[in-house]
Amino acid sequence: MKTDLTSVGFEELKTPEQVDKALTGPGTVLCVVNSVCGCAAGAARPGVKLSLNGPKRPARLVTVFAGVDGEATMQARKHFLPYPPSSPSMALLKDGKLVHFLERHHIEGRSAEMIADNLRMAYEEFC
Repeated sequence: MKTDLTSVGFEELKTPEQVDKALTGPGTVLCVVNSVCGCAAGAARPGVKLSLNGPKRPARLVTVFAGVDGEATMQARKHFLPYPPSSPSMALLKDGKLVHFLERHHIEGRSAEMIADNLRMAYEEFC
């Protein structure tokens, strides 16, 4: 489940310090909160990977794994406020500011293509 994202260029963040460094820097970063649930496997991870095939994409791709890397995940979620904790979820940040967020309820019941389209629209606007 981790390699599903790391094999396409996502950097795995395992500590709060790594999270802060990745999410507060300049440029655009997509952070995926990965999980073991069915919607992560069936829609979230495939949708994220499809979204990267367009003309625009974030400069940096990172991921934390909910339920595995608890401290890193908690730290990432601080950057996603005011949104409540959600797994899986996807956050697009630009210059350290949250500009787009997909919560679990935006992922469940949707196809990978719908998730990819949603993310591509955000990349078009912010990347």
